[in-house]
Amino acid sequence: MALLERVSTLLRANLNDLVEKAEDPERMLKQIVLDMENQLLQVKTQVAIAIADQHLLEKKRAEHEQQAAEWRRKAELAVDKGRDDLARAALERVLSQEQLVAGFKAQAEDQKVEADNLRQALRKLEQKLSETRAHCEMLVAEHRRAKIVGRATKARQLVGADQESALNRMKSKVRVKAAENAAAGELLTPETLEDKFHALESEDKVEALLNEIKSRQTVQ
Repeated sequence: MALLERVSTLLRANLNDLVEKAEDPERMLKQIVLDMENQLLQVKTQVAIAIADQHLLEKKRAEHEQQAAEWRRKAELAVDKGRDDLARAALERVLSQEQLVAGFKAQAEDQKVEADNLRQALRKLEQKLSETRAHCEMLVAEHRRAKIVGRATKARQLVGADQESALNRMKSKVRVKAAENAAAGELLTPETLEDKFHALESEDKVEALLNEIKSRQTVQ
């Protein structure tokens, strides 16, 4: 009965609920399949034992039926010979054997019921095991795919962040370089005609101021 209760528990197990609660779904699913395989082996063993016991009980019943028939034949022989005392003793043996026959018959019937229950449990467990293996393969594949997708998404996020950072650094470098180029361009720009005349005018002013200073010094 304990074995059948364990089998019933396995048959009622909801894999989806178990997977959601498990920290390691793949390991848990493999353990469930292993448990079911172990229970299946035990049920097969119990079925074989139950059938063997049933056959043994039926054999014992048949043996005692034969013995009851043999003692009945002896009782009839004793009556034919006028030996009622022997006939009574033989009939007592007949009754004893018939009681044994009834007992073994009842046990054999009970054993047949148990064997049938075990056979039915075995068939259900075999079917459940087959379905569970397929379901586990699907769930394991989904779990692995989810982990792969998660890692890919995280990788894309990291790559995106790195790319954005690199792009910002590149933009900054471009701006600095542009500023440097602009400054260098200003330094390297050829002198214009206006610039030349402005320089001449500046030189005249400088000369005029110089002559003025010299004139004052001469007067003194």
